[in-house]
Amino acid sequence: MHPSIDGLPQPLTDRENLDDLDALSAEGDINETPFNVFIGHNLGHRVFTMSVPFRQFYEISDVANDRDAGPVAQRPLDKNHARNLAKYMLRGLVSAAKLRRQIKDQEPLPAFDDVLDALGNQPYFSLQPIVCNIRNIPYGGNGAGGIRGMRLQTDRGETAAFRVFLSERHILWVIDGQHRRAGAEMVMTFLQDVRQSGKYPGKAPVLFPEKGKVVSVEEMKVWNEAYDAARSYATLTVEVHLGLGVDQERQLFHDLNKLGKRVNPSMALEFDSSNPITQFIKNSIVANGLVNVSNADVKDWSQDEGELAMKDLVAVTSLAFLNKSNASGATPAIVEPRQPIVERLWHQIGQISGFGEKGAKEQTIAAQPVTLKALAKLTYDLNFSNRRPENAEDLFDQLMSALDEIDFSHSNPVWRYYELSEEEIDRYGLQELTKWLPESISTANRDIGSFQNGLMRFGAKHNDIFPIIADMIRWQAKLPSRHR
Repeated sequence: MHPSIDGLPQPLTDRENLDDLDALSAEGDINETPFNVFIGHNLGHRVFTMSVPFRQFYEISDVANDRDAGPVAQRPLDKNHARNLAKYMLRGLVSAAKLRRQIKDQEPLPAFDDVLDALGNQPYFSLQPIVCNIRNIPYGGNGAGGIRGMRLQTDRGETAAFRVFLSERHILWVIDGQHRRAGAEMVMTFLQDVRQSGKYPGKAPVLFPEKGKVVSVEEMKVWNEAYDAARSYATLTVEVHLGLGVDQERQLFHDLNKLGKRVNPSMALEFDSSNPITQFIKNSIVANGLVNVSNADVKDWSQDEGELAMKDLVAVTSLAFLNKSNASGATPAIVEPRQPIVERLWHQIGQISGFGEKGAKEQTIAAQPVTLKALAKLTYDLNFSNRRPENAEDLFDQLMSALDEIDFSHSNPVWRYYELSEEEIDRYGLQELTKWLPESISTANRDIGSFQNGLMRFGAKHNDIFPIIADMIRWQAKLPSRHR
């Protein structure tokens, strides 16, 4: 703990001219940049809390993840994660520029809504503070060679904040936030390219879906105002530690990234309103009572209340929209035209006997997420796939009608086809089903589940299993085989 005077940490004493925050040097470095900071003591260790203009942070910071450049205290950069953060930041800047127009009572510009619809809007935007360290100063900022600064006082002599002067040698080494830093750089590059070329960039990283398109006059106003936000009133909050060594940086990186508890996936998706697929689920599927949602999986089927975990609901719906089991990359331009088809699917699923009722998993295999994924896959293939047949619309109508007639009970022998003997296959009249199923390959997974105590429990390897269940549904709905 740092020494105190009159019960206050020493840098917060009543001396008007501080030197090194305790004995700040009267002489500063050239090319100094002033920053207003609050001084705190995070678990007793002195830190600055400061706001840095969005555009400026990349220039005054660096990341210790290059072994050739010096000691490593960071993991390698994940460019995909940084790009996703860049998309989020870009939406946030556009939203900030729109809000500023409202505050200044300027005339609304419809192009803001068009751009946000293309990017994906949400109720609120914010970034958590970035944690950094200034290395080449004494630990805690004490003593000679520290950071020059001064106290900012109110008219009544109260300390309001401190003004410190960071020179070229005071690099902010990022401990937690290197992907936010890289994302901010991508955003500034995008905004500069759009404003200079008048076209949306077509090369990676692509932050706007309409790559290569000429920017309209109204859209250019949006990007100019977003750029103004990035270099003026939109800021990043930074917590700056002072004089830490590499071992201390590594320990802090570990603590910040490993001691937290991850949010339950279903709860995270339930709280998220930024993705158009999750918006569709909340506004159409859940709001209309088609599915009851829970935050956790039901392991004990006897305790099933007929609810579907939010993570499974998102995975199924994403398959229907995008042909993948997560909602990342979904945009309003893709999702909105497809909503009537996917909503029709969920309406029809809700009509399956036993679905959504208490004890649903014991009443019907349709309550198992892997079966719903099979139906979602069929929906995508017959409506949105580039390889859909010419009569795909009629085939989808045929599938929707057949869902009322297909036996989704556990006792239907179709589901346990791979467990049946040749004699049982003949007895149940399933000889033709083999033409709808993939060819038997020694390395392929054909263990789709097991039938025990009258219940058909499908396995956990959904990506291997749901295409086979979809083939079984194709055969029962009299749809063409995808293999022949």
